[in-house]
Amino acid sequence: MNRGSLRIYLGYAPGAGTTCALLSEGHRRAEYGTDVVVAIAQTHGRPHTEALLAGLEIIPAAKIPYQNTGFEEIDLGAVLARSPAVVLMDDLAHRNVPDAGHARRWQDAAELLAAGIDVISTVRIGQLESLSDVVAKITGVPHRETVPDPVVRAAAEVELVDVAPQALQERLAHGLIYPVERAGAAPGDWFQIPNLSALRELALLWLAGKLVSDRRRCRPGGQVQGDGHARERVVVVLSGGPEGETLIRRAARIAAWSAGDLLAVHAARPAGPTAAARAALAAQRQLTVSLGGTYHQLADPDIPAALLAFAQAQNATQLVLGATRQPRLAALRPTTTIRSQLIRRGGGIGVHVVPCPPTANGVPRHSPKPSQRQRPESPRRPLARATTAGAVQQRPPWEVRRRGARACG
Repeated sequence: MNRGSLRIYLGYAPGAGTTCALLSEGHRRAEYGTDVVVAIAQTHGRPHTEALLAGLEIIPAAKIPYQNTGFEEIDLGAVLARSPAVVLMDDLAHRNVPDAGHARRWQDAAELLAAGIDVISTVRIGQLESLSDVVAKITGVPHRETVPDPVVRAAAEVELVDVAPQALQERLAHGLIYPVERAGAAPGDWFQIPNLSALRELALLWLAGKLVSDRRRCRPGGQVQGDGHARERVVVVLSGGPEGETLIRRAARIAAWSAGDLLAVHAARPAGPTAAARAALAAQRQLTVSLGGTYHQLADPDIPAALLAFAQAQNATQLVLGATRQPRLAALRPTTTIRSQLIRRGGGIGVHVVPCPPTANGVPRHSPKPSQRQRPESPRRPLARATTAGAVQQRPPWEVRRRGARACG
């Protein structure tokens, strides 16, 4: 049995039109004689979106009780029994309620693909695991529901549903995204023009990275004609602290822009990490794998030497390290010494030092000031504080300060 193919409509903000694009694609395929069904579509009560459901076969959702409330989830058994050629499945990052079968909707999609059924779905840029923290900084709204990047990168087609930021604001004002009475209370800073522009740029950059990756997969040996350089291998060094998830996501973005490999490594002395560090590292290992990377654990009394030996053995091209904002006396701590030695002894490996404000739970104590809000990374800009041994560090990488963004109040 041939595996089904996945097609994704990618949006950068609520109301961009991904669900309309999904349903319109269903109508086009049905007109050509393809057997198409709708497994789930999130219309949010928008009349134009609901009108697009007319004429399409809909598999009724399964009603699942949870906490004295009934929730509607995809009836995966019914869809598999119906066995259509194409399934329309909105919101791939959706988290299913307990007892719904799979924990996430993208896992439902994986089962349909394995059964030879084509799946068409939607994803918003902030739902990509590697970008969820960047989008939260831009908008002030964290994403609880995410999808691993490799799931979306493996799609046969990813199409950006593009719309000008000004047009999105007009849709909001006319009640086409939220009811008019709610338009002024839209979540966070989503619909500020500077933020919409930053999100749109982020979506375009992510899509450009996928296109490069697709081209490499189609070339013998994984090389793109005219590249003239070896595949990037990005190693992120983890200490076991709460800043690890920030570092992993940053390293994953660096690897994605160049269609490279992501490797996370933790080095400890023979006694091993503390219990708290072990718990943090377990979560960070899971995040690394979800982003398509590999996790490695080292034990050696000379931690800098072990890390450098690992990086060289893996043919690493870039190292990502954390730099917490510490008092001056903290410069005497071993972690700072490790970082300094890695920068000094790194040879030809590029080093990215990522500022990570220290907190008790890994989350900044205060929302960043407007001048501190950040834009998405761009491969056209110099890498932030990227350096090789002996090189002068440059301005902060991948994220450039942006005016006009405000913290969510």
